[in-house]
Amino acid sequence: MQIIEHPAKEQWPALLRRPVMDMHNIYNIVRPILKDVKNNGDRAVLHYTEKFDGGIKGSILVDKREIIDSQHQLSDSLKSAIHLAASNIKKFHQAQRRNTKKIETWPGVTCWRKQLPIEKVGLYIPGGTAPLFSTLLMLGIPAQIAGCKEIILCTPANREGQIHAAILYAAEVVGLEKIYKVGGAQAIAAMAYGTETIPKVYKIFGPGNQYVTAAKQLVNLEGVAIDMPAGPSEVAVLADDTADPDFVASDLLSQAEHGADSQVILVSNSMELIENVQQSIEKQLKSLPRKEMAIKSLENSKAFLIYDLEDAMELINTYAPEHLILNVQSVDPAIKKVKNAGSVFIGPYTPESAGDYASGTNHTLPTNGYALNYSGVSLDSFMKQVTFQQIDANGLKEIGWAIEEMAQAETLTAHKNAVSIRLDRIAKENSDD
Repeated sequence: MQIIEHPAKEQWPALLRRPVMDMHNIYNIVRPILKDVKNNGDRAVLHYTEKFDGGIKGSILVDKREIIDSQHQLSDSLKSAIHLAASNIKKFHQAQRRNTKKIETWPGVTCWRKQLPIEKVGLYIPGGTAPLFSTLLMLGIPAQIAGCKEIILCTPANREGQIHAAILYAAEVVGLEKIYKVGGAQAIAAMAYGTETIPKVYKIFGPGNQYVTAAKQLVNLEGVAIDMPAGPSEVAVLADDTADPDFVASDLLSQAEHGADSQVILVSNSMELIENVQQSIEKQLKSLPRKEMAIKSLENSKAFLIYDLEDAMELINTYAPEHLILNVQSVDPAIKKVKNAGSVFIGPYTPESAGDYASGTNHTLPTNGYALNYSGVSLDSFMKQVTFQQIDANGLKEIGWAIEEMAQAETLTAHKNAVSIRLDRIAKENSDD
C-alpha cells in the first residue's frame, strides 16, 4: 500500500481515483451475444454456454432431485450457518415493510402511496472462483418477503454440468424452484429478453464479472431495470492509534482478496498504526489461498495519514466507499459525519465480513463511488411505490381553481378543461338542488 501523508484537498480526486477498466472492448464482445440470444433464444444460450462454460448436461432447468441432493454434499455446520444467516437477513428485511398511510392534503383530497412487488425478478449468482451462495440469500430472501410473483435464478454450472451444492442449498432455503444452469452475458440476455425456457423478467439483480456487468448495463438501456451500477469491491477503514493492527489488516485483506481490481483504503491519525498494519498484512498474506489477487489489489490501495477527524471523514465521504469500517476510540463523532457509504461497520468487533454473511444487513452495495447517490439492495429494491389519490366534489371545488390557473399558465388547455367541465357539472347539480 502506498502511504500518503496529509494530502492537500485539491489532490484528493486524483489520489482517490479507482482503477479504471476500459469497457469499450467488453461492450463490443457482449453486444453480439445479447443480440443473438434476443433473436435465437435457447439455441444461442446453449451455444455460448458450450463456448464459455463447457456445455450443459441435460436440461437447462435444474431438476428438483439435484436440489435435494445438495443437502447431502454439505457439512451440517455449513448448513446451520446458512440457516442462521437466512434468519437474520429475514428479520432485518421484514422490518423494512411500510404501512400504507393516507394523507388528506386538503379537505376532500386524499393521497396515499402503496408498496407493490415487482412481479418478475431475475437473480444472477456467479459460480466461478467464489460461488457466492451468500448473495443468493441476500437477494432471494427480500424478493420473497416483497411477494415477487416470479423469481428465477441463473447461475453457471461447472464442466460436469453441476451447480455448486451450497448455491442449490441456499436456493432451497430461500424457496426458489426455477434455477437455470446458465452464466455470463448469455444469462443476463436470457432474463432480459426471455427464451423458450427462461422467462423474461422486469428487473435483474446480482454481481458478476466484467462481461456480466456490461450485459446488465446494456440491457438496462433497453428498459430492463437492474439493481445498481456495479464495480469491483472496496473498503475504507478509519482507524486510530487504539485500533488493533491485526484487525485492521484482516479487514483490508478481506476485500483485497475479492480480485485484482478491488481497492482498499486506510485512513489513520497514527503513522505507527499504518506501519504496523503494513507488517500484519505481509504476515497474513502468506496463508491466503487468494494471495496473488490480494497482492495485485494492494498495489491499487493507499493509506492516508490525516490527524484531523473532520478532514479524515471528508476524505472518506469524497471517496464514498462501498464498505466503511470505523475502528476508532471516539466513534460517535465519526458516525455523525458519515454521508456517503454503502454500509458502515462500527467498532473493533464488527468486521465487514459480518455484513457479507450473517449479521442480517444486505451486502449488495453501491461500488465505484455510487454510494454518493445510490443505496444498497433492500426490500424497497424489489418493490415499486404506486401513488393513489381520491378527490370528492367538495375537494375539487376547493383546489380546482388552482389547477385551472396553473394549466392555463402552461398553455395546456385540455388539462384546464378536465377540471372546468367537472366544476360546471358540480355547480349545475348544486343549483338543481
